Amino acid sequence: MSDSVSNFELPKNINRYFASLSRFYAQEGKRLLQEILVNSQVRIHEARSIDNWNGGTYGHAIYLVLPEVLYIKAIKQKNEIENEIKQDINRISNVQNEFVEEIYLEMEVVEDSDWRKESGLQLSSKRVVLPDTVKRIWGDDGFRVFLSHKSEVNKETAELKQYLSLFGISCFVAHKDINPTIEWQDEIINALTTMDAFVALMTDGFHDSEWTDQEVGFALARGTSIIAIQLGKTPYGFIGKFQALSSIWSTVGEDLIKMLINDHRVYDAYIKAIKKCPNWDTGNTQAKALAGIKKLTQLQIDELITAYNQTFELHGSFGFNGTRSLYYGPGLVSHLNRLSTRRYKFNESGIIEEITPLSD
Repeated sequence: MSDSVSNFELPKNINRYFASLSRFYAQEGKRLLQEILVNSQVRIHEARSIDNWNGGTYGHAIYLVLPEVLYIKAIKQKNEIENEIKQDINRISNVQNEFVEEIYLEMEVVEDSDWRKESGLQLSSKRVVLPDTVKRIWGDDGFRVFLSHKSEVNKETAELKQYLSLFGISCFVAHKDINPTIEWQDEIINALTTMDAFVALMTDGFHDSEWTDQEVGFALARGTSIIAIQLGKTPYGFIGKFQALSSIWSTVGEDLIKMLINDHRVYDAYIKAIKKCPNWDTGNTQAKALAGIKKLTQLQIDELITAYNQTFELHGSFGFNGTRSLYYGPGLVSHLNRLSTRRYKFNESGIIEEITPLSD
């Protein structure tokens, strides 16, 4: 898109439309489409087509310039992806007399690229992890968290992994997750390369392990989100400047999810997880994330209400229905009224609905 001020509404608001579309793709589990939106550079050819009917109708062309590794990942489905994004952005934008005529995926041109190394036939500092490997490590979806820990707390770390899975978070625990038939150092590097966040479980002796320090160094070099959890060891060195959380093993899962839930990617994974809630006890656990939410858009609030109203197992969960607030918290309606300017209530059927203000 040019630096000049646009005379059209759709190009001016394209980032907002892409943000909404990204959240939609996350909700639908369309990770590749979301990756394309998040990582693309956008260029717009305004008014590529003009129809004088109805005062003038203008069709814009949008070019999404992708990093080579992502473009190659999408190339077999290129036409289908372009068409799907075009249709979806037109549904979301709904700007009168303007529409997206075409979406084009293009590959970013990198000057002085050493293609010989990137081919994989030479040693390369840039690691490409195949989709099958990513699926083996992380599963089909979810927010990816690498749990860096000392071997002495393998059991506690495995329990933390299981707890976080209830919230849509997929964790990598080195000593638990590595198949003995796979070269374990490569598998750790694959997980570090594809993680969304890095959590250092800083118990006594964390610094004594050369492996944990190398994992921290990898996360620092990648620029990944880093959280240091103080479980007996004070964060040190470079990791000391990142957000830290003081906790104990009995509450570390709840403390961590309350911090992570404010990342929109974690929130999207959480919505998908509560829709699959298998029973009331799980619902009580999943409701613990609600207290950590600091801010939501109206769209996110609507998603949360829909997830609750359409999931029977959440209706019987004290953490969501609020009927035993002393033990399980005030319930979802209380949090909605905290986070929104609108007012909500449970109706007689236990469904959440908006309170309509009385007219004067």
